Amino acid sequence: MKKYHIQKSPFVVPTTDGKLIEEHFGLASDENSQISIACMIAPSGWSEPFQTPLFDEYTYIIKGKKQFIIDGETIVLEAGQSI
Repeated sequence: MKKYHIQKSPFVVPTTDGKLIEEHFGLASDENSQISIACMIAPSGWSEPFQTPLFDEYTYIIKGKKQFIIDGETIVLEAGQSI
């Protein structure tokens, strides 16, 4: 059995707000509830409700900016930064 998996067809998360989310690894794509690795393209001005995921979540900004509020602290990441 191979110790790796090449993802050739990520799960496309259904959305209605103009963003594209392709989950490569996670609950929807390979039933792993411990981590989610996805590519998301969101339109300018997009936002989402506050949430506390039940899995490890990492974000790498390729283009633009994203604001996070974590434990009351506002953090703004720009292209090339990650959290």
